[in-house]
Amino acid sequence: MRTAESSRVFTESPSAGLALLALCSGAVAVAFAPIFVRLSSVGPSATAFWRLTLALPALWLWALLAGRGRHTFHRALSAADYVRLSAAGLFFAGDLAVWHWSIRLTSVANATLLANFAPIFVALGGWWFFAQRVGLTFLLGMTTALSGMLLMVGISLRVSVDHLWGDTLGLITAVFYSGYILSVKRLRGDFSAATIMAWGGTVTAAALLPVALLSGEHLLPSSAAGWRPLIGLALVSQVGGQGLIAYALAHLPAAFSSVTLLLEPMMATIFAWLILNETIGPWQALGGVLVLAGIFAARRVSYES
Repeated sequence: MRTAESSRVFTESPSAGLALLALCSGAVAVAFAPIFVRLSSVGPSATAFWRLTLALPALWLWALLAGRGRHTFHRALSAADYVRLSAAGLFFAGDLAVWHWSIRLTSVANATLLANFAPIFVALGGWWFFAQRVGLTFLLGMTTALSGMLLMVGISLRVSVDHLWGDTLGLITAVFYSGYILSVKRLRGDFSAATIMAWGGTVTAAALLPVALLSGEHLLPSSAAGWRPLIGLALVSQVGGQGLIAYALAHLPAAFSSVTLLLEPMMATIFAWLILNETIGPWQALGGVLVLAGIFAARRVSYES
């Protein structure tokens, strides 16, 4: 049964227009994450742990300030609330931990490509669990955007039996991230973005600590300067980027949001070119154009429920 709310094209709503701006801004902020990770002096698992841990003071301050409004701390959280909020944190912990292991066992290009297949799993998850269907326009837009992403990283793509386990983990990363997107989308009906980020971030940090310890990596930077990229990662990519994405998910379809987040690898490529002097070839440029075209086509998405 099609409802007026579910079938309305979201771009007609002023709040959705602001949410789209927040989503794109969040994707740009998260795109700085690979730069900060590259500059980090600790290992990838330890970097992921500090990304959440250093973000927690800002996230909890945000949650406490937002607690003056509704759907935050004016009512006691039930056991079911804790489970739902924790699930989002565990999905995000799985996303970060599994992706970092994927990078170790396969090429960076393979890990990046497979992890960004999340829109497919978001669309499938929305259909399977929430009876949400997407139209042909959205599917064409998603395919175009994913094709563009393939062009951006395909120049470094390597297919090998030796990379099979790492490639599998890259695909599992996409499943975890799609679970995170869908869970945050559902939570935004009952909680503020600040509450979700604070509680979920605490669970994520707690889950990543044993992963970092078991990885055998150095947990602490060797100098004071080593904290700078970790703080940047926490404040820019986690608090700013993921916070804006969580806000946007209250107003935008999850499947469209996951496609729009393909801006992340595109912007990360541009930032690597500007900051790290990495080269951008014509195929990567064409891939970026296709990503933008795919997002533009997918913005016409509407759901049937």
